[in-house]
Amino acid sequence: MSPSLRPWVHRQTLDTDDADDVEIAVDNAAFMDDFFVQIEDIRSSIDKIDEHVVEVKKLYSVILSAPTSEQKTQDDLETITNDIKKMANNARNKLKTIERNLETEQEERVSADMRIRKSQHAVLSRKFVEVMTKYNEAQVDFRERSKGRIQRQLEITGKATTDDELEEMLESGNAAVFTAGIVDSSISKQALSEIEARHKDIVRLESSIKELHDMFVDIAMLVESQGDTVDNIEVNVSRSVDHIEVAKSETKKAIRYQSKARKKMIIIGVVCAVVAVIIIIIIISQTV
Repeated sequence: MSPSLRPWVHRQTLDTDDADDVEIAVDNAAFMDDFFVQIEDIRSSIDKIDEHVVEVKKLYSVILSAPTSEQKTQDDLETITNDIKKMANNARNKLKTIERNLETEQEERVSADMRIRKSQHAVLSRKFVEVMTKYNEAQVDFRERSKGRIQRQLEITGKATTDDELEEMLESGNAAVFTAGIVDSSISKQALSEIEARHKDIVRLESSIKELHDMFVDIAMLVESQGDTVDNIEVNVSRSVDHIEVAKSETKKAIRYQSKARKKMIIIGVVCAVVAVIIIIIIISQTV
C-alpha cells in the first residue's frame, strides 16, 4: 500500500469503536508495505539480469568474431555470468518464499490483499522465466555456433565429423580428442588453437547451463501451475486496454460533437444578430 493511503486507512479504522479492527488494519497495511518492498527487489533483480543478458550476447559475438578471444573478454563474461547466477538464485529464492507464504496465509489475509499478492507473484514469476529463457537461448545459440566453428576447422584438416560424433567428442571433455591424428598434418596452428579455444568455451558454457538448469525448471513448473492466474491477468490487462481505447474513441467523438454544437450555436447567434439588425433598420426607416 502506498504511503499516501496510510493516513486514510488509519483515520477510517479510528472512526470505529472496535480497537481490534484498528490493529488489524494497521498491521495489514504494514504487511502489504513489506510485501511490495520484496516485489520491487525481485523486479529490480530480474531487470538487472535482463540487462546482463544483453551484455552476454555482445561478449558472445566478440568471442566468435576472432579465432581466439582475449583473456579480458573471457574474464568479463565470467563476471557477468556469475552475477546472473547470483541474482537469479536470489530472485528464485524470494519467489519461492512468497509462494510458501501465500499457501500458509491464504486463510488469514483479506481476500483483496491475497489476490493482489498472487497476481504480483504470478506476473514476476512469468517475467523471471521469460528472462531466463532468453539467457538460455543465447547460451544454446553460442554453443551451436562454437560447435559449428569446430566442425569447420576439422573439415579443413580432412577430419570430417557428423553432429553425433562431434557431440561425443564434446561430452568427452578432452580437447585432445579433436586434435588426435591431425597434429602432424598440414593444419595450421591457428586452426588448432581455435578448435581448442572453442572447446573450452563450450565446456565453460555447459557448466553454467547445468548450474542454472534446476533453478530454471523449478520456476518454470511454478509458472505452469499458475497458468490460469497469469492468463486471467493478461485478459484483464487486455480488456483494460480495450476499454481505454473505447473511452478514447468516445471522448474524441464527444469532442467532435461538442465542437460541432459550438459552431452551430455561433452560426445561430450570428444569424439572430443579423436578423435583429435588419428589424431595427426596418423599424427606424418606418419611423422616419
